[in-house]
Amino acid sequence: MQPRSVLVIDDEQVVLDSVRRVLEADGIGVETTLSSREGLAWALERPFDLVLTDIRMPEIGGMRVLRDIKRARPALPVVILTGYATVSSAVQAMKLGAADYLEKPFAPDALVACLRRAAEEAARQEPETQVLVHREEVVRVLARAASDPSFSAELLERAADALEGFTLTAGEKLAILTGDVRWLEGHLGPLAPPQRRWLESRLGAEIW
Repeated sequence: MQPRSVLVIDDEQVVLDSVRRVLEADGIGVETTLSSREGLAWALERPFDLVLTDIRMPEIGGMRVLRDIKRARPALPVVILTGYATVSSAVQAMKLGAADYLEKPFAPDALVACLRRAAEEAARQEPETQVLVHREEVVRVLARAASDPSFSAELLERAADALEGFTLTAGEKLAILTGDVRWLEGHLGPLAPPQRRWLESRLGAEIW
């Protein structure tokens, strides 16, 4: 199964041009943008079959792009573009809901195969719920993160791997790791000030 329309978000024009050439030669419709903020808006408004996004961008990082797309369009597959330095972050993104990742520089065949695989997998799977399911577990993580500096550091360094011992959905993990105060308070009510401050500090984490 091949996606018919793909949105590509990357802050390097040479990457956008390269992806466009490869996909259009394969008969796939492509829209590109250098702005992650604009790309996120397009992903939420337009009927793309797949989103391909860089992970480290100056406006909004790829993890937050992934988070907001999955909130609004859970069935839309998101593939992460990554350089060598951010491969570990891309692997974490897959544990948090991304369909796959592709390392730059990439071969044309590898790009097409990756997107086809992601589209096929998305068509087979039911999208994960984007409501808060494990209320008490989320509260437990936030309380510990706000009071235990070593656990807070582990979350920053290991991301999803640091949450393996907790019963959480990928969406819940992504909300915690990206400091999604609005979504969490929408489900939990007002958070304690230390928990809120800790979540807000996540917004400054470089990969998010």
